[in-house]
Amino acid sequence: MLRKAQHALLSLVMISTGAVFGVTVTAGTAHAASNCGQPITGLPLEQGSQGTSVERLQIRVAGFVDSGEVLSTDGIYGGRTKEAVRKFQKQYGLQADGIAGSQTVDKIYSLQDSDCTPIHFSYAEWNKCNSDWSGGAVSATAAKANARKSMWKLEALRAKAGGAIQISSGFRSNSCNAAVGGVNGSRHTYGDAADMPGTQARRCQLHNGAKSSGFREILGQGFPGHNDHTHVGMTGSRQWHGC
Repeated sequence: MLRKAQHALLSLVMISTGAVFGVTVTAGTAHAASNCGQPITGLPLEQGSQGTSVERLQIRVAGFVDSGEVLSTDGIYGGRTKEAVRKFQKQYGLQADGIAGSQTVDKIYSLQDSDCTPIHFSYAEWNKCNSDWSGGAVSATAAKANARKSMWKLEALRAKAGGAIQISSGFRSNSCNAAVGGVNGSRHTYGDAADMPGTQARRCQLHNGAKSSGFREILGQGFPGHNDHTHVGMTGSRQWHGC
């Protein structure tokens, strides 16, 4: 009994200490499963760093770029990656030095679910067509990876624009795309496109915010077939229409 009482007291002390110093002592937190099999290691990562961890970092900060910029996820920590990290840090109140140390990566982990998607978006929301991501313009694996990359850009857009972002349409197989009247070769069939409904003011806010969130294709108010949503996606060259 004494041993149990001592253990309980020690646990209370640890929890209290965590509260004092701002440490979350909760079982099953996002941080515990944050690396989802794809950890960002070798910290700090900074200009000149290279490798898989840099690529994973780039995917997660790709929505923090200048207007019209698309950050390369090539695993090379260059000047543009440093600037994207700096913008990410500034957005979340971290020291904005452009160096990805433990605080920066911990913040990324806090925004990440156990399947590597950001906390405010999900594969289920992105794919209302089928359960296996097949039948599109690319393999199921590629479509799902494209979707995850775009989700991180929208996570950045959500942080900058404020408020929830609803996805009315994401990945579509070729047959699903044809059924809703989508154009041939739609970016939806690649998995990297999303349609966001809302009021006209909100749609235009998202349209304009998407310009500095890493999207090449932004179609909205005034563009044929897009008066009830803002569409974002990736194309070889920039296509911005509407709002």
